[in-house]
Amino acid sequence: MIKYYIFFTRRVMPQTNVASLVQVAHSANAAANLGYPTVLAYLAPSKQANPIELLKPFQPRKPDEHLSSAYNLKDRLKVAPLPTPWPIDQTWGGKWTSSNTIISKYYFPVHIFPKTQLIHTRDWNCVKTAIKAGIPVIYEQHHYNETTFPAEIVRSPLFQVAITVADNVRESLIEKGMPSEKTVKLHNGFNQGFLTRHSEEAQAWRQQILQNNRQHLVVYAGGLYQFKGVDFLLDVAQKLPEIQFAFAGGDLSQVEAYRVQAQEKQASNAVFLGHLPQNKLASLLQAADILAHPHCMTPAATFTSPLKFFDYMASGTPIVATEIPPLKEFKSLKMAAGWCEPDQVDPFVQTLQQVLSKYPRKIEGYTESMESVSQFSWENRIKKIMTYVQESVQPQFIR
Repeated sequence: MIKYYIFFTRRVMPQTNVASLVQVAHSANAAANLGYPTVLAYLAPSKQANPIELLKPFQPRKPDEHLSSAYNLKDRLKVAPLPTPWPIDQTWGGKWTSSNTIISKYYFPVHIFPKTQLIHTRDWNCVKTAIKAGIPVIYEQHHYNETTFPAEIVRSPLFQVAITVADNVRESLIEKGMPSEKTVKLHNGFNQGFLTRHSEEAQAWRQQILQNNRQHLVVYAGGLYQFKGVDFLLDVAQKLPEIQFAFAGGDLSQVEAYRVQAQEKQASNAVFLGHLPQNKLASLLQAADILAHPHCMTPAATFTSPLKFFDYMASGTPIVATEIPPLKEFKSLKMAAGWCEPDQVDPFVQTLQQVLSKYPRKIEGYTESMESVSQFSWENRIKKIMTYVQESVQPQFIR
């Protein structure tokens, strides 16, 4: 019997505006692309769950069209939405009806672990449950940890490696008890679908978005948060009324709030498109003259991972980025880009104008950017992770 490489999140999917879920979906997709028998396990929406499914909750299957388009998944990946029917997570039931209890005491020990070769997760409860059941684990932790890691878990031979995305987070994990030899920094990756050209769709975006005879389009794609530089970019847009700015991302309430802010700042050249699925986002990035990465210098800037930055590079579109610590190492790569200090509107404006002049839009994209980013694919990330996993517990390839 083939045993699976399981990626697990204790979240409902899809939620494409949640970066951690984008990361786990792409990681699982990459492992499947490499030929590992991979299953992405997550919580199913409660309204879709049938109590009868509790008898056999682990049913790997191909992802449906909604999930596939949301994360740009391939058919090689299997998914297992874990049912959460009533009375799971009802407040009156206490711990006995908690999804945490159902998952750790029933789903995994009875139904999932017997079919598991390796677990890959950010969920610490899942890590502890797996180690105690004799299942090898890869743990991802991308933020600072407040509690100390128990030695009997992290020093177990079954605990393979802890992966993080920033040097200072790695140091924090070690301070909290994670063995240094098992703690590794690896950047996030990019979906190779962003390398595919979408010339007609990109032109359609330009025709849709460009207004009032404006010739240039600046696109920001990501969460609509102040610390990511969205407020800052509106100030930039206000100073460049001749350029069209488009923002992709955010939920309905965030989009409406920023539309109001744009009106207050008289930035009539800013449009908010809302969240876009991965298969539409790629063509939007290719439609732009410039992709903006205006992240502010906040505490989050010390550990953020260049998830969107790699997507930007893969699009082949010129980039204007602020020099936050996690991005500085990429300045040496060959790419069409301009850099400036964070939180400074006028230097960002000047850099944007310089990049527009130096790197005019190419329908085919800038080759140097696309070639430089190829090393950071999700598939290459999985390959690197496997070098830290004992060969005897690695999942077997499906030929």
